[in-house]
Amino acid sequence: MNTPDVKRTHLQAVFAHALQSVNGRRCTAAFLSAHPANLPVCLVATGKAASAMAAGALDVLGDQLQRALVVSKTGHGDTRLASDHRFTCLEAGHPVPDHRSLAAGDALVHFLEHAPAEAGMLFLISGGTSSLVERLPAGVSLAMLQKVNHWLLGSGLPIATVNRIRQSLSCIKGGRLAKWLEGRKTQVLMISDVAGDDPAIIGSGLLFPVEASPVDAAGLPRWLAVLLSHYGTARGAECPCSRPAAHYIIARLRDALDAAAHHASNLGYPATIVSDRLAGDAAAAGRRIVDYLEDKPPGIYLWGGEPTVLLPVRPGRGGRCQSLALAAALEMQPQKPLVLLAAGTDGTDGPAGAAGALVDPGTVSRGSARGLEARHCLNGADAGSFLEASGDLFVTGPTGTNVTDIVIALKGNPT
Repeated sequence: MNTPDVKRTHLQAVFAHALQSVNGRRCTAAFLSAHPANLPVCLVATGKAASAMAAGALDVLGDQLQRALVVSKTGHGDTRLASDHRFTCLEAGHPVPDHRSLAAGDALVHFLEHAPAEAGMLFLISGGTSSLVERLPAGVSLAMLQKVNHWLLGSGLPIATVNRIRQSLSCIKGGRLAKWLEGRKTQVLMISDVAGDDPAIIGSGLLFPVEASPVDAAGLPRWLAVLLSHYGTARGAECPCSRPAAHYIIARLRDALDAAAHHASNLGYPATIVSDRLAGDAAAAGRRIVDYLEDKPPGIYLWGGEPTVLLPVRPGRGGRCQSLALAAALEMQPQKPLVLLAAGTDGTDGPAGAAGALVDPGTVSRGSARGLEARHCLNGADAGSFLEASGDLFVTGPTGTNVTDIVIALKGNPT
């Protein structure tokens, strides 16, 4: 195996160990084994890791589990759960809600209203919940909701601001779902995909109230500001619960980065976790990473976070990780060995099915040889088309977790 192949194999192995450390099934089972329940359980799992987390709960709870509702992204289901008569398994639209998302919201409320009185409630929440489960106030249509989400996805706004807007137009987000619990014993296990692990932001905070203040309309298009003024006045403040449900973060970005660094060390590389969280424009982040590495010694360097992409009117293919990776590849110099992997820990980055990209100093020349121009693709939010042509797309399929994005860079050659 030649040196470039070794580097790529090692980066993929480092990423795989990061995923394993935050796998929803493993982390949920570990927590419930260490904190056994002493009563029958009704389970609700929502998000991209819903099926994996529910499988981990089933591994431990067994017959103690009475009923379960699982809402996952299309293609992220689990046939084992679907074949169990206690489980209702639904799939819904992501990243833009669809009619199934509204049906899932109704199913969730119905599930809580009809849960046995003697059972405790176990919620398993991961990123993606915001799109997968929704109930709208009277006067807000699905078409309006989809327009809002399409704009938010291309806005470049931080995820906390995006979720605050989503909460303002929801009957269940921002803590409002809690009124259907009626004081029953509730435990919430969460896989965090947000900075600070705030339960009011993860999945738009189904069970956790937000500050009773209107969304700042500065910088929003007029139609969205008007919509929020009519329907979005501190909706999260209406939660009647006196105190939030007990919640536990069972997996987070730092866990994945620590596991990645540990495996990199086992492979013989000095490993450094860069403390600055990825944020802001994805292409700019890719350029900053290459610049940062310019005077650093050989080794593996790790970043995590969630950069953004400001989409043009007619965007191409690819997500924030692919944009970051292509921008980094454009800055790489052939004489300086550097390989970079940027991928979403949920296995998706944009609409085309790739998790991200794995690039090196030859990426740009390989794509150019296929007739594409790297900067044109990057500026048109079409990094995915270029990276497919260069052979550098990175595909994992559903991973059973979601702790935002990870970037792994290997500078120098393996020893």
